[in-house]
Amino acid sequence: MVQHVLVAPDKFKGSLTAAEVASHVSAGLGVPTVELPVADGGDGTVDAAVASGYSRITIEATGPTGRPVSASYAWHPTGTAVVELAEASGLRRLPGEREPLTATSRGTGELIADAVRRGAKRVVLGLGGSACTDGGAGLAQALGARFLDAEGNDLPPGGAALKKLDRIDMSGFLDISGVEFVVASDVDNPLLGPHGAAAVYGPQKGATPDDVKTLEAGLARLAAIATATHGLMGAVEHDDVPRAMGVAGAPGAGAAGGVGFAALAFLHAELRPGIDYLLDLLGFDAHAEGARLVITGEGSLDEQTLRGKAPAGVARGAARAGVPVVAVCGRTTLSASDLKAAGIEAAYALTDIEPDPARCMAEAGPLLERLAARIAAERLTEGA
Repeated sequence: MVQHVLVAPDKFKGSLTAAEVASHVSAGLGVPTVELPVADGGDGTVDAAVASGYSRITIEATGPTGRPVSASYAWHPTGTAVVELAEASGLRRLPGEREPLTATSRGTGELIADAVRRGAKRVVLGLGGSACTDGGAGLAQALGARFLDAEGNDLPPGGAALKKLDRIDMSGFLDISGVEFVVASDVDNPLLGPHGAAAVYGPQKGATPDDVKTLEAGLARLAAIATATHGLMGAVEHDDVPRAMGVAGAPGAGAAGGVGFAALAFLHAELRPGIDYLLDLLGFDAHAEGARLVITGEGSLDEQTLRGKAPAGVARGAARAGVPVVAVCGRTTLSASDLKAAGIEAAYALTDIEPDPARCMAEAGPLLERLAARIAAERLTEGA
């Protein structure tokens, strides 16, 4: 039996999708391969699921600014749907300037609703690349929740409006009984506080220091009202100071601008480590069985890689199967000892063969094929 090489990379952001990376690496190796593009719950999660055999379902959904966008989720005939927040509510969906105070997660809720109405038994929600800090209010609104002010008016979209939240009406909420929800995310931030959604991620979405205070106040109000009206263990206030407790204080509640909180509070979701859960979903262990080498990678191998990004997860999976791992990347800042600690024997970077970063981006595909040929020569020939 001829042993295969399992090619399981994440995307090279801004250059190649994970599927394109896998294709170029396979072309350069010149040996039998199995291509399994992967993702950790962020951008590219739906693409990875589709590449592994899921179908792509595309609908018109509400983008982060309220404008319609064409967004997809992945569907498996067993009733599993993979929904990627970045598809409808991501930064890449912004038409121009970032809108930290008014951006909404509504489109992600519309994708979930479509999957539930299609008959989903399990919805896997990948959180990453979010444009919004609305605590998942938009997502819940798309599923039928109403967020009302003291006069009984529906709140406008965005996290800033949550400061005026008076009550949440769940009477028209979509029937999700019998549907399992899983949040695939490696973010462990709580909803509120110095490590919360607004403080940590708001500035990445264009929030000024004053905007962060506004968003923090809105999220605190959301958590407090959810506590009072839905029996949740959420934010409690002493001397007008909200404190993250219970659901609001749960690791991951602050993911994707607080969408993690909405998933826990309104969908009763289970939080799972992103890459490990998705590798299981994609059948990584079965593909790794009998492989002679696993090749993973991403655009930049750096400190973030070591904190649970896709290559580190792939390396853990390969270790279970007793298969050696190498990585391809655009660039790396990791030392040999860093790589070894992550279970990766060596990293092959585009910058090793092309010092110009602009050319690395523009010619990533052909350069990857050259790197793959080097890997084959060094590790796959007789006696290597």
